[in-house]
Amino acid sequence: MKKESILRDLEDIVGKDFVSNKSEDLFIYSQDPGASEPRPVDFVVMPKTVEEIQEIVKLANKEVIPLIPMGGGLTLSGLILPVHKGIVMDMKRMDKIIEINSLGRYAVLEAGVTTGSLVSYLNEHHPTLQAPIPDAPTSATIAGNVLIHGSGSLSQKYGHHASMINGLEVVLPTGEITKFGSYAISEYWFSKAPIPDLIGLFTSSFGTMGIITKVSIKLYPKPKERDIIFGLSQDFDGLPNLMSKITFTEFAEDVMIGHSHTPPNMKQFCAVMVYITGNSKEEMDLKRSTIETIFKENNLQVAPIMGQTRTYLMDHPQYTAAFASDWRKGGGFEYVGSFIPLEKIPEAIEKGVVISEKYGLVPSLLCRIIGSGHAVMFSVTFPFNRADPADRKNAREGLEETNKMVLEIGGVPWKTELTGQKLTMEKADPQYKKLFKRVRNLLDPNGIMNPGNWEV
Repeated sequence: MKKESILRDLEDIVGKDFVSNKSEDLFIYSQDPGASEPRPVDFVVMPKTVEEIQEIVKLANKEVIPLIPMGGGLTLSGLILPVHKGIVMDMKRMDKIIEINSLGRYAVLEAGVTTGSLVSYLNEHHPTLQAPIPDAPTSATIAGNVLIHGSGSLSQKYGHHASMINGLEVVLPTGEITKFGSYAISEYWFSKAPIPDLIGLFTSSFGTMGIITKVSIKLYPKPKERDIIFGLSQDFDGLPNLMSKITFTEFAEDVMIGHSHTPPNMKQFCAVMVYITGNSKEEMDLKRSTIETIFKENNLQVAPIMGQTRTYLMDHPQYTAAFASDWRKGGGFEYVGSFIPLEKIPEAIEKGVVISEKYGLVPSLLCRIIGSGHAVMFSVTFPFNRADPADRKNAREGLEETNKMVLEIGGVPWKTELTGQKLTMEKADPQYKKLFKRVRNLLDPNGIMNPGNWEV
């Protein structure tokens, strides 16, 4: 590889201030907050325009050098760490909020727009609207989150965040700019239907199919009131039926189940958290009384939430899962996220506890209902000491075993690291794998886009 000439070419495209091969800069991009081992990077580049991205893609094809798009870099599973070195393309400079259509309730954004900047903009200029955001730091990008099938407080009601995409603009691996959704036909970004839907090629493919430059997402009405109803259940086997009853009311904005052995007296309980929203006291009272009645009919103890605990649980986004990073010296944590069928909640919790204890960890598990009970996001948290290689390895082994368990019970690992991707592909239908490989090779004939991920 002609590193000096590639550096000069990148400087010609984006300017000297926005490309680097200095070790102190590359160090930042060689690791993420999760348990993955650091992986070396050749260059980092920060484009500002779609045209600059096109030129970088053409250069990567010419030099046959890997190209890895990066949003906020917060997946925890090493998805933006190069497997075969190469160029990390940091999208943060592409941060324009292009359009907010308040009547049609959608936003058109460049790929580097963060959740924090969009929420702040909506609060100031469109306070009656809200965006789908994950329970993640506000430096997470909207595009990155929707493209990994992210979820958040609106997901119980409206589905995972990828289902909220109206359209995309993408630079393909061979450099062409392509539009998807209604924007492929119309000047408006209002819908992904009713044309053949190719947007799915770019969701959860981790940058292997192209570089997303713009995204249109749905916005939703923002109710005036929001509250939480908190219950404790000892009937783990009854959780699927309970979730079905709660979601059948269509009163819940968000529904989560938490199970932790911290403090120890909680190990016999699951915490059930139902978030309700409304625009009047009468509406909120009706929703609260209905959910509390369901709790009592199913032998849940309704528990008042006050003080700091209430503050944590009402945070939006909510960061309580990240508290696990404080449970172990060294401040690291990663979790196995997965989508599982509703009826598999008890089995997933039971087996997740066994795996956690096997690896010497305090069990900490979470379920979030997706799409009114059509799926469940299930996670097991693995804290570790960042400074201890053996502890990081322990976490990775626990993650792998949990991914295997998820697949065995009929679930699918979510935004998974390389090992989890391999396990998932081993379980996949053979014809699905053949088609996936054919499409990928067609789009990326030189194999430059985040190679090493989703290999068949």
